[in-house]
Amino acid sequence: MRPPPVSPSSPRGGGTAAPPPTAPPLVAVAHGSRDPRAAATVESLLDLVRRARPDVTVRTAYLDHAAPTLAMALSGLSEAAVLPLLLTEAYHSRVDIPGALAEATARIPLLRVRRGATLGPHPLLVTALERRLAEAGVEPGDPGTAVVLVSAGSGDRRANATVAGIARSWGRRRGWWSVTAAYASAAAPTPGGEVRRLLRAGAPRVVVAPYLLAPGHFADRIRADALAEGAAVVAEVLGAAPEVAAVLLERYGDALSADIGAATA
Repeated sequence: MRPPPVSPSSPRGGGTAAPPPTAPPLVAVAHGSRDPRAAATVESLLDLVRRARPDVTVRTAYLDHAAPTLAMALSGLSEAAVLPLLLTEAYHSRVDIPGALAEATARIPLLRVRRGATLGPHPLLVTALERRLAEAGVEPGDPGTAVVLVSAGSGDRRANATVAGIARSWGRRRGWWSVTAAYASAAAPTPGGEVRRLLRAGAPRVVVAPYLLAPGHFADRIRADALAEGAAVVAEVLGAAPEVAAVLLERYGDALSADIGAATA
């Protein structure tokens, strides 16, 4: 599977909105995990961004379980584009990041911040999901394969509905036997429960596509539960896929083109 075209904001392409001559630093905010694989994956992803945009300073921040915090990552900067490394709009993007930004800007009153949108939903993320399935030996769009799209799950019904919408759209666009959503926590169905239901409904083969950015507790639990219920394949997480890096660069360009007053609101 070919990597996607370089994001419009990269030096090799034209596109959404060219950054100013001196590009503001990009501060990517991940959830954070006690599992060291998560931070390593985030850094691998951001290394792709650094290679595509060597003119942009890229910093990492975490909301929990790891350093640096967002305030630490913004230290010493006069301006920045803050981008959530999150796949859906939910509590972390609606509450945690604005709260951390308010705290940081109170400490650094002259700091100019543009806040970008979450990574998902975005068509390139579905391309990345298909990349991971293909790497696991699953032919994209195979009519004999049912796909279970599994997110971490959220107490925010809107976030869960977004994942379900991605599954429906993916199923309509491709020739899969079906594409349905499941959630590792906070919502139903569970990954194992959905695999079991599909097999009982006559699906020839069921595979699982984790809608997760990095490995860790949820990814491990999804894999164990799905395989125990008969899933033929559980793909790897999205991780440092070129499509994810392209989406992050697109969000960066969008953030720079937004009105700064609206971006910091």
